[in-house]
Amino acid sequence: MPDTPELAIIPRLVLVTGPSGAGRSTAIRVLEDLGYEAIDNMPISLLPRLIDGGQPGRPLALGIDVRNRDFSTGALIETIDGFGAGREDRIEVLYLDCRPDVLVRRYSETRRRHPLAPAESPEVGVEREIDLLIPIRARADFLIDTSDLSPHDLRAEMERWFTVTRGQSMAVSVHSFSYKRGAPRGLDMMFDTRFLQNPYWQKTLRDLDGTGTAVQEYVAGDPRFPAFFDKVVDLCDMLLPAYVAEGKAHLAIGFGCTGGQHRSVTLAERLAKSLAQRGWQVSIRHRELERRQAAAHV
Repeated sequence: MPDTPELAIIPRLVLVTGPSGAGRSTAIRVLEDLGYEAIDNMPISLLPRLIDGGQPGRPLALGIDVRNRDFSTGALIETIDGFGAGREDRIEVLYLDCRPDVLVRRYSETRRRHPLAPAESPEVGVEREIDLLIPIRARADFLIDTSDLSPHDLRAEMERWFTVTRGQSMAVSVHSFSYKRGAPRGLDMMFDTRFLQNPYWQKTLRDLDGTGTAVQEYVAGDPRFPAFFDKVVDLCDMLLPAYVAEGKAHLAIGFGCTGGQHRSVTLAERLAKSLAQRGWQVSIRHRELERRQAAAHV
């Protein structure tokens, strides 16, 4: 595990959201148990006043979902993207995800009405809400799929990423993305992988992605790959401890390519594995692959 100096960590500000029934209330309670000041269902219009009211003495967790009286996807995205200018801290978005069929089952078991379909079936409400939250999901720093998690499992996962103790290790997220859709929000380091040979032009690889061995081996077969990857790892070895020393709680690293399916995914997978082997706490986000999966479920 990388050494972490005994320095004061900048208080975290975590926004917890996701579809109704995915476990947001449970996550808020866990954060409260971990020492966060937790505020649930706060009107979005009051968020700027709260977060600009000065540096909190302890980490802050804010729960937001479609039941908030003035909920608006656009307003929430504007708040997320607008926060942090000229500041050392920023909003970290935790998105609790869940498969539609599991959400429907949970509503059926509790006999609750879905907030977006009070007079219709839960299926209708779940579909509407997932579609509404797609832009917010794309901006998430942390994504936890609760479909197969018990409340105990969710608590363990939350404790892994959000425990706030002195000397804790910095959380690192590694992202892949397509330049056609722009870079993800909040990247601290970004690398362009479009100079590497593209598996898209190989018919046997076109429909595959960089999470698989075949695509990874093809991308890594580019003569320029070893030197590039080694330099990225060396840069991380130098900079990550420096960020920890500055009190940074979360670092985001991004790899972009043309379609966000092959080269960027390969580099994200390889770097995440390398950093994890070095003892860093790492999560992976493949934005374009997630978009495709989300579209298939709607």
